[in-house]
Amino acid sequence: MCDTVVATPQVTAGGVMLFGKNSDRQRNEAHVLQIVEGGEHGPGETVACTYVSVPQSRRTHRTLFCRPFWTWGPEMGLNVHGVAIGNEAVYTRGPPPEAPALIGMDLAGLALQRAQSAAEAVEVICALLAEHGQGGDCGHLAPAFYHNSYIVADPQEAFVLETVGREWLVERATGARTISNIYSIARPDRRSDGLDGVIADAGWPDPAARGYAEALADPEREHLGQARLRQAQSAGRLAADAPSIGLGAVMAALRTHGDEGAAEWSPATAPTRSVCMHAAGDDRGGQTTGSMAAELRAEAPPLAWVTGTAAPCLSVFKPAFVDLPLPQHGPPAGDREDLSTLWWRHERLHRAVIRGDYQAALMHIAPERDALEEDIRRRITAVRDADAATRTRTVADCWQAAESAEAAWQARLAGAALGATPSDFVQTWARFDRLAGIDA
Repeated sequence: MCDTVVATPQVTAGGVMLFGKNSDRQRNEAHVLQIVEGGEHGPGETVACTYVSVPQSRRTHRTLFCRPFWTWGPEMGLNVHGVAIGNEAVYTRGPPPEAPALIGMDLAGLALQRAQSAAEAVEVICALLAEHGQGGDCGHLAPAFYHNSYIVADPQEAFVLETVGREWLVERATGARTISNIYSIARPDRRSDGLDGVIADAGWPDPAARGYAEALADPEREHLGQARLRQAQSAGRLAADAPSIGLGAVMAALRTHGDEGAAEWSPATAPTRSVCMHAAGDDRGGQTTGSMAAELRAEAPPLAWVTGTAAPCLSVFKPAFVDLPLPQHGPPAGDREDLSTLWWRHERLHRAVIRGDYQAALMHIAPERDALEEDIRRRITAVRDADAATRTRTVADCWQAAESAEAAWQARLAGAALGATPSDFVQTWARFDRLAGIDA
């Protein structure tokens, strides 16, 4: 389960392109931040993706990957040309592709490395699908097979791209556009030549009469992840600020718990899923393990805002310039607790808060979190056009301020009383704590 949003310049403050995505994965599936260098490549070189290798392109571009620890490709990322991509799992009326091939995250990563614009990135994904297809297990501990959809954006334009095996359909995004784990394009601007044949051969509904989204989407899966509800949550949050949507509104959309924002809302007892996803009992195994937002400007070095940690409601969005190294934040995390890593240090805070009085904890954290982020954004704005050394120092200082704040929150909440949480919530979290090697 994931959610991706884009707001085009017509509806944003300052007329900039805004992008955001939550990566929802299984518990203990740590999120890794990685700068992948670009360069020139010779004939015959290949790139080893998650399951398969494909021919390398002659030229690749420096890219920030935000990825599950065990995959090659990212759930979302931003390259040095200001191209941002986020992918979603989607499910058709037919079985998903299971044979090992390029997974959706590999396709996103390859497009980010090879494209200088959003339109070019769309073409890269479509060409890779035609040549190599998609497929393979995308789950960590539990299997997950699916097709993929994407939002692809650059400073000038954005697209929604949805795929079915080797086929695809694409729509230019305008205004505030959001996607979740469901097909959303009814009348595409373009589609692959073989798509209509796939639909007809499978005996699915006629897209000419009912639209492609309805023809493709598996109605038996819609209720499982409540994707339509989550898409409405993110769209509603952005619409509330249109036509002056700012970066803060994108971050707020990624943090939304929907209409259940009453004082008693808790991850343990929430009746529905939300954009800011929290794992609960066995029927809700996924959670937001990492988040990214970006303000795409043609005239400035590409800048992402990343959590690198789970639960954006309890995390700080930190700056990452694609042309600079990431600040020191420990080695890449895995699925075992390692407090030398950023992701697992934050998990101590995250798992303490969701076991306790969530609303009481959030009342302490949220005002300080928002004030800190506002200060960080102000500091980064002041140096955005500065030299690399100045930007590097400022980014490092911002990351240190974020880590210090989260450490203070954890210390302050260490003695908080446990909440009255349902037994299945406690048991499933305890089981995953044991798998991660976390002491009780």
